[in-house]
Amino acid sequence: MKVLVTGGGGFLGKAIVMQLLQQGDEVCSFSRNIYPQLTRLGVEQFVGDLADQSAVVHAADGCDLVFHVAAKAGVWGRYEQFYQPNVVGTRNVIQACRKCAITRLVYTSSPSVVFDGSDMENIDESAPYPDHFLSAYPQTKAEAEQLVLAANDTSLATVALRPHLIWGPDDNHLVPRILERGRAGSLRRIGDRPCLVDTVYIDNAAKAHLLAAKHLVADSSCAGKAYFIANDEPLPLWDMINKILAVGGVEPINKTVSPSIAYAAGWFLERCYQGLRISTEPRLTRFVAKELSTSHWFNLTAAKNDLGYRPDVSIAEGLGHLQEWLQGKH
Repeated sequence: MKVLVTGGGGFLGKAIVMQLLQQGDEVCSFSRNIYPQLTRLGVEQFVGDLADQSAVVHAADGCDLVFHVAAKAGVWGRYEQFYQPNVVGTRNVIQACRKCAITRLVYTSSPSVVFDGSDMENIDESAPYPDHFLSAYPQTKAEAEQLVLAANDTSLATVALRPHLIWGPDDNHLVPRILERGRAGSLRRIGDRPCLVDTVYIDNAAKAHLLAAKHLVADSSCAGKAYFIANDEPLPLWDMINKILAVGGVEPINKTVSPSIAYAAGWFLERCYQGLRISTEPRLTRFVAKELSTSHWFNLTAAKNDLGYRPDVSIAEGLGHLQEWLQGKH
């Protein structure tokens, strides 16, 4: 089988590529850059912009399956900056599938598409999209997810996965940010409630994508649906953060700030950055303040039943792998 992975050089994309290669598939990647590691693995790489439909079609030509992983992520930025890669880009991937007669599309979404600022405790896929979003990233991901699910028909089977806070070796986003801010002493617990959060180890997130592709055919139980993906091990948020800090050799976070003060600080910083036209990300935003002071754990029954999903790597095992990787870097 020949498979296209958009964002194949990224954290999740590369893990999916590796697992596809291990099962003997021919893999190509579409990204904004060339990645030497993919070259060494024999992966054909196409460089381009998701907003360029002809470039996406060129990469998809001859493929049997597409994993659309690439996206602009982040908690800060104008809506227009996220709309082109996330919404227009996803529309282009769907159209490329149709033009190239590709019958299966697995889309990487996010649980943030249904986050309304309140606790998400044991929620399932019936949770609605919120009326408003605190960040352009979840808003555009929600719009893209709806495009993918609406595209499902007899000629193109689609499915969306919502992995939550992916971490592990090779992480270039979540773990480095936690360690950097921990070392700088700029992390603060927000509130004193033991908010439960279910994260997902990288190999488990990639495995879920391959399982979705395996079960995805026209009229299958997963076609046209979205699924939460996590490790099925909810932990208090700051316990999880302190576990990551510990394997990185950083002291735990004990200082606390109230949720209301954190939210107000996020609002103030957003206004200052907008007024001064500062493009870098504020130290705190309203979205992050809400994320760090609410529960986020999910009912995984649908993914277990429809996709056969079960996490292979526990959090404890994953932390061991992460520690080995971090020690190998120094």
